[in-house]
Formats: sequence, C-alpha cells, structure tokens
Amino acid sequence: MSKCVNKVILMGHAGKDPQVHILPSGTLVNLSLATSERFKDSRGEWQERTEWHNLVGYQRIGEILRDYVKRGSRVYIEGTLRTRSWEDRESGQRRYRSEVVVTDINLLSPAIASNGAGEPEHYAGGNRSVPQEFSGEEEIEREEVPY
Repeated sequence: MSKCVNKVILMGHAGKDPQVHILPSGTLVNLSLATSERFKDSRGEWQERTEWHNLVGYQRIGEILRDYVKRGSRVYIEGTLRTRSWEDRESGQRRYRSEVVVTDINLLSPAIASNGAGEPEHYAGGNRSVPQEFSGEEEIEREEVPY
C-alpha cells in the first residue's frame, strides 16, 4: 500500500470573529483565515495576493478558537484538507466546500490568556474526532468576507 499525506500548514490573520455552533458532540467553530504573498509582476512592480481559507475547529480546538481568536488575530495552524458536499435547500443544487480541519494551533497575536509567566500558551491536539451531526449547510456569505 502506498503512503498518502493530507497536511495543511497556514499562518495568517482571522478574517472575522469565529462562528460558534454548539452540537451534542461538542463545540464546532468556523473561521476564515487570510494568507497573503507579495511578488513582483512582469513589469517589476510589487503586487499582493490574498488567499482565503475556510477553517473548522472541533471540540477543544473549537473552544480555543472561540475563546482566543478574534478578527485580525494572527495564528499558525496545522490541519487536514477536506471537501464536503450537500444539497442546497433553496436551489436543490449540489454545493461543495473545501475546508481545513484544524488539528493544531499556535496563537501569534498578543495573548488574551497566558501561562502565568506572561508568555502565550501553545495549544495542540484534541481535534481528532469529527462530529457527524455537522451537515455543512452553513456557508460564509460573500457580503461577510472582508475584501
């Protein structure tokens, strides 16, 4: 059997405050993350390109996102890429959404909470089980994206 890898590493800024959903199996949080890159175009002028990523945090990771990440917060995350689909209730069309399921997070903005020594805490793991109750029908509206 051949080896497969599904790992995503991102460092960027939260596009808005986390959206929190409380499920019977625990906390689920959706968050948009912006990553930017600078490059020179063919005329030698600097350009900037921003990419938006949909993040999902379950259980303990979701609680950390809910409690410590706000719009503009800088975070480093690791996770796995997942694409889910569902039937749109209004149009009946099949919808798709790619997301990064966060498995590890490091808060890079000035900490809201600290470990007692004034240093930001590092949060890891705790996001391995994904609740089946999340249908994926919640979408980020285009008007909510801050670009």
